[in-house]
Amino acid sequence: MVSPGILLVDKPAGLTSHDVVARTRRAFGTRKVGHAGTLDPMATGLLVIGIEGATRLLTYIVGADKTYTATIRLGQTTGTDDAEGEILTTAAAEAWDAVTDDAVAAGIAALTGEISQVPSAVSAIKVDGRRAYDRVRAGEEVVLAAREVVVSRFDLIASRPSDGALDLDVIVDCSSGTYIRSLARDLGDALGVGGHLTALRRTQVGPFDVSDAVDVDALEGASTLTAAQAARRILPVLDMTAEEARDLRHGKRLTGHAARLDGPIAAAIDEDGLLVGIVAKRGADLKSAMNMPEAVR
Repeated sequence: MVSPGILLVDKPAGLTSHDVVARTRRAFGTRKVGHAGTLDPMATGLLVIGIEGATRLLTYIVGADKTYTATIRLGQTTGTDDAEGEILTTAAAEAWDAVTDDAVAAGIAALTGEISQVPSAVSAIKVDGRRAYDRVRAGEEVVLAAREVVVSRFDLIASRPSDGALDLDVIVDCSSGTYIRSLARDLGDALGVGGHLTALRRTQVGPFDVSDAVDVDALEGASTLTAAQAARRILPVLDMTAEEARDLRHGKRLTGHAARLDGPIAAAIDEDGLLVGIVAKRGADLKSAMNMPEAVR
């Protein structure tokens, strides 16, 4: 029997997130595998993978804040806002006069905090049931609606000339749903020279760090976090007695126990260290918002 759990994988460039899921299915001998947030084929870094019953936790992980390191190339635009697209424009020599250190710093500052961002047309966002990138590849013109995101950190680490362009190495902390390609595009537009992303690496998803991840070539026998271990990282914990755990598993409410929760939800863990599920307030009561299979630790 396959042990359920949360697996941290360091995705290499060239593989899709679906490729990593497929390899995990083969390595663990189960079809029940999912991930908490796609990475583009060009990108590397942390994929949070759920296996068997622990896939139920992914919905509580997917919305976590993310950290990325990236390289933005100023001076060129592409059709995909990253290095996989065809170069559309190259900045004229005189345009570079306005690209001073102060101007770059101001452009980055303007893209920090709560911002309105238009996702790249080749994103995975669905438009009338189809992925935007599929529509673009079919020759359709796609303009996506702006969305509010939070970029809590956008730091310039280094800059260097590169074949008539300027490469900026940056680190970004952001809310779920933020597109780093769009930051590159918008920074280049603001500076008047255009820009796109040439490298992207996700280093953190909420409390999970890529330093703890395994390579895709080491999936066989890789250790996982138990559902309880993962839940303790992402949610407040509410300890359950054996009777309370039994009631929750049977769909019963814990009458009058809502005051035990400081926030809206918590991970309910029983006396044996098993994750019972996720509990939420319902008036004065606690109710299971998501139950885990009883064998899931």
